Amino acid sequence: MTSWTANDLPDLTGRTVVITGAGRGLGLITARELSRAGARVVLGVRDTGKARRAVAELPGSFDIRPLDVSDLASVRAFAGSWSGDIDILINNAGVMDIPAARTADGLDLQTTTNHTGPFLLTTLLLERITDRVVHVTSELHRQGRIDLDDLDWRTRRHHGMRAYEASKLAVVLFSLELQRRLTADGSPVRSVLASPGIARTTLAAHSRSNVINRLTFLTNHPERGALSLLYAATQDVPGNSYVGPDGLGGLRGSPAVRRQGKAGLDSAMAGRLWDATTDLIGSVAR
Repeated sequence: MTSWTANDLPDLTGRTVVITGAGRGLGLITARELSRAGARVVLGVRDTGKARRAVAELPGSFDIRPLDVSDLASVRAFAGSWSGDIDILINNAGVMDIPAARTADGLDLQTTTNHTGPFLLTTLLLERITDRVVHVTSELHRQGRIDLDDLDWRTRRHHGMRAYEASKLAVVLFSLELQRRLTADGSPVRSVLASPGIARTTLAAHSRSNVINRLTFLTNHPERGALSLLYAATQDVPGNSYVGPDGLGGLRGSPAVRRQGKAGLDSAMAGRLWDATTDLIGSVAR
């Protein structure tokens, strides 16, 4: 069987795709390929100038807008300014294994960037989404443990990698509960997960985990890592599908529908996490 590549993308003319954190890395590659296939691609980024320079030499149509998913006011401003439909929303922005830090809202920076901000963005835009939401997660969600009583790392001793694993498990559980709600409402919109495997990007360059990037036999080239995002965004897969590399351990390879970790299929936990995240965002709003 021939492996799926970006050359297999369908014609996306007339489709609108929003990608967060698309100024570099996997997000930028994904934006480039979707634009090449004819889509109108909107890059939601913190640094609009840097993003404009990144796409300056690329063919296609790009709309660059300010969006910092770690800042809930920025998320609300982006969603509030949007008009028209969104065919595909790709929640790509993320950080990995960073030191303990708080956002302007007083929230844990890593949890907010990877889960809370994308959760808010998705729920605010959901009525405008016509096709699907793609959530970028990680194979490390399988090691994640979520403490609903301390979702925001206020009482526990902070640990960068554990916070990352928990946030990526939260992404998987968010997809599960979102799909349940969409199905219950009779919506045709799909919630889909994508894992790039271990892609050699700057995501882990600052962290202790960057040792993995040096073990090239374990890692996916970014071009291949982005294929999981592209496949999840465009192929006819069931709701809450988990798309990741088909190689050993999901670390590298070509995109395929795989199975998320057991903890990511806990529907009761997914519902409680939705409520806890909603309460956390509400506490900031007050």
